Amino acid sequence: MLETIHFYHTNDIHSHFEYWLRSQYFIRNERLSFAKKGEPSFLFDLGDHLDRSNIYTEATLGLGNVRLLNEAGYDVVTIGNNEGITLAFEELFHLYDEANFEVVVANLKAESGENPKWLKPYTILRTKHGTKIGVIGATAFYELFYKELHWDITEPRKEILSLAKKLRKEVDILLCLSHLGITEDELLAQECPELDVIFGAHTHHFLEEGKMVNGVLLTGCGKFGAYTGHLKIQFDHKNREIVCKEEFVIDNALLPEIEGEVEFLEQLSKTGKELMGETLFQTTKSYNKEWFHHSQISRLFAKAILEHTGADCAMFNAGIFLDGLKKGNITRYDIHRILPHPINLCVVELTGRQLKEVYLQAKNEEWSQLELKGLGFRGLIFGKILTYDFSVNKNRELVVRGEVCDLNKTYQLVTLDLFTFGYFFPNFKYAKKKYYLPYFLRDVFIEYCKRHF
Repeated sequence: MLETIHFYHTNDIHSHFEYWLRSQYFIRNERLSFAKKGEPSFLFDLGDHLDRSNIYTEATLGLGNVRLLNEAGYDVVTIGNNEGITLAFEELFHLYDEANFEVVVANLKAESGENPKWLKPYTILRTKHGTKIGVIGATAFYELFYKELHWDITEPRKEILSLAKKLRKEVDILLCLSHLGITEDELLAQECPELDVIFGAHTHHFLEEGKMVNGVLLTGCGKFGAYTGHLKIQFDHKNREIVCKEEFVIDNALLPEIEGEVEFLEQLSKTGKELMGETLFQTTKSYNKEWFHHSQISRLFAKAILEHTGADCAMFNAGIFLDGLKKGNITRYDIHRILPHPINLCVVELTGRQLKEVYLQAKNEEWSQLELKGLGFRGLIFGKILTYDFSVNKNRELVVRGEVCDLNKTYQLVTLDLFTFGYFFPNFKYAKKKYYLPYFLRDVFIEYCKRHF
């Protein structure tokens, strides 16, 4: 007997719900059609379903996303870094308490005490014909971030390999929900031929028909809910083996529009605004923003982050401010609109010599026009890199807080975590760093303004 099994999968939606209703309507109808033919189907999400730059997600701290997943009938999900490291410990601990689906993450556990009741390394699904399907999940290895948030995270490929060898003897089909990225997926496929399919996410890669590596099928459906994956597997019960595995990608923009899509998005936004409508503080004047020079709001923000961390000097890009700060009552929604990014502060320890090099690198005019996508940045234009409390004088000496610095002395620079990921400032990669989690830029800014206004 040949059994056909269908797997629909989504990844890296990042709270982009423009196509949510039509894609889920399509999937639901497809699954009902398959059920009538006796063909089982399952629905997976591979993480980064939530993104706190979205008003609804921010207002509900991701619980609204879980409600959407419940309503859509998901069977199994794993978490991405947006679930894992943009929520405080307690918020993630209880995120999936009301989930009607299973959550599999093999490489995460609480630093101390009990794990959340929803957290498991794998699950085993069964079809009505008795086919056993093992599903392992794992998320990206952001060790320093998870440690600051009181989670223990382990190297994902190692955990998957160990589980795959164990489960291969127990199941007919073995799948991995991977929020590791395409490079890690390819390495995993080479190391772990026990897996039949690796459903891929994190790096937003797009594999229209999948990619076969060492006999393992890899998938990838881009980002922001633009595509949905459909994997079809045929299992031969007589010989107990897979005889066919095919991946198709559905372009959600081409699906028929569903009545009420606009109203659905408006309602999510309205709910978010209402939940974040409380007044936090009052200002007696407005603070302008500029993307290519210093501004009133950038100066205020610099004071906030220097006070919060006690660092010697500060550096950030002007494009983080999507709007200025108005005069009058300021709500949580107002601040989120100005600073929507899931970005944290980081204090980097540098010698005076290294700090001077950073200052000179920051003067790269090309960066100001950069249209950055990712790294937590949710703005439009990267903007000029602004420096506070350090500069180079006319004698080309580095001055920190009004004094010529000692090139061999160590200084503390507070900056954005996105600058520490290696793309902009190589010196940061191996420097001693402290990340300030779970506070986002907006949280630090709010607390400063509440104290000083």
